[in-house]
Amino acid sequence: MKKLPEDFIFGGATAAYQAEGATKEGGKGPVAWDEFLEKQGRFLADPASDFYHKYPEDLELCSMFGVNGVRLSIAWSRIFPEGTGRINPEGVKFYHDVLAEAKKYGIKVFVTLHHFDTPKALFDQGDFLNRDTLDAFADYAKFCFEEYPEVEYWTTFNEIYPIATNQYLLGIFPPGIKYDLTKVIACLHNMMVAHARVVNLFKENGYSGQIGVVHSLETKYPASDAPEDIHAAFLDDALSIRFLLDATYKGGYSKETLEALDEICAANNASYDFPEEDFVELEKAKDRNDYLGINHYSSHFVKAYNGENAIHHNGTGDKGTGSYKVKGIGERIYKEGLERTDWDWLIYPQGLYDLLMRIKRDYPNYKAIYITENGMGYKDDFKNGIIMDEPRIDYIRKYLTSVADAIEDGVNVKGYFLWSLMDVFSWSNGYNKRYGLFFVDFETQERYPKESAYWYKHLAETKTIL
Repeated sequence: MKKLPEDFIFGGATAAYQAEGATKEGGKGPVAWDEFLEKQGRFLADPASDFYHKYPEDLELCSMFGVNGVRLSIAWSRIFPEGTGRINPEGVKFYHDVLAEAKKYGIKVFVTLHHFDTPKALFDQGDFLNRDTLDAFADYAKFCFEEYPEVEYWTTFNEIYPIATNQYLLGIFPPGIKYDLTKVIACLHNMMVAHARVVNLFKENGYSGQIGVVHSLETKYPASDAPEDIHAAFLDDALSIRFLLDATYKGGYSKETLEALDEICAANNASYDFPEEDFVELEKAKDRNDYLGINHYSSHFVKAYNGENAIHHNGTGDKGTGSYKVKGIGERIYKEGLERTDWDWLIYPQGLYDLLMRIKRDYPNYKAIYITENGMGYKDDFKNGIIMDEPRIDYIRKYLTSVADAIEDGVNVKGYFLWSLMDVFSWSNGYNKRYGLFFVDFETQERYPKESAYWYKHLAETKTIL
């Protein structure tokens, strides 16, 4: 039995494109996902969870079930339909209404400015590979800071690493480019510079509230004690974790990070060029982050690999069908004997504990941490409005126990946001993959609390992990 702090936030997480639906309503401008999904013809982000119309019900459910914090994102193209210039008053009002409804119930709202949904007009000009997008993002952020002073917690970006790799390495996000490490590194760096610029703007203008960034961080372990496997895990970690945390908290990249980048680039005929003025921005921002959000679902065991790039995204959950082999980095292996989810993701709570302790040790200027996403994709069985999801409860229990252990050992973790609040649309799985506390019938848009919702309510009331 573990206790969590009295002021701990027990939250639920969402994202605009995955929850709102209404992709063509209310004056919203297009994003690249609209066209990308239409061309694939498998599923669309309408209706999603219809949060655009159902938010009063969803926030009331939060109040009823002890969820005292909500993560949501502003859809940039709902405010600026073309990314810059013209403002959409209907979109501006929508988020005021959502924030007012949350305040009515005393729910703390963490607002993300960018959650995978750059307006299409900017995306088509190169997204964050185009340095002009950094200016547009800063202007959009400034507008939001001034328009929504009621927001207490701002997040610049959600998951910079998955954006870069899913767009330019795996090719499962638009524009669907594979194995271009030059673009991956440029995207990572430019988005970290954009984050730093917005943090500096926020602090220098004296806006109220707090600001941080959400990184997806998945711990890497060597597949064996062999030196080549240890080095492969180091390289994978350097690109996916160290690069991001160095940029966030060190104001630049360590010698070890740059040496890893050079090795990865040499193997992939890739290159990078970081303008010197960028490091002025990163240096100014490094001690200004009020919190770090961590999205953590899995860990990886990595072995040396010298072949060609070979990545297959497992979108069905069929055990052992995924493949992740990157030239110059390594191969993420299928570790037999370890528990996995319905969607074949490794369940390894030790990875979260190790990650939290590492941040405390290696980046001591962090101020606070929120677990901004963690949860279990599960093929929920719906029986006459009853959803028994004990495996999800067990998953949350194990990961929150790791969080409690890290708090006991001195890490300042202030809250946990389950992905997801309600069932939502999944970028690569459509409507089959369910994470929510509340089951959504996507045809009727009815909500049904799952067994996990009642368990989570008791957890929030008692602060005790049972």
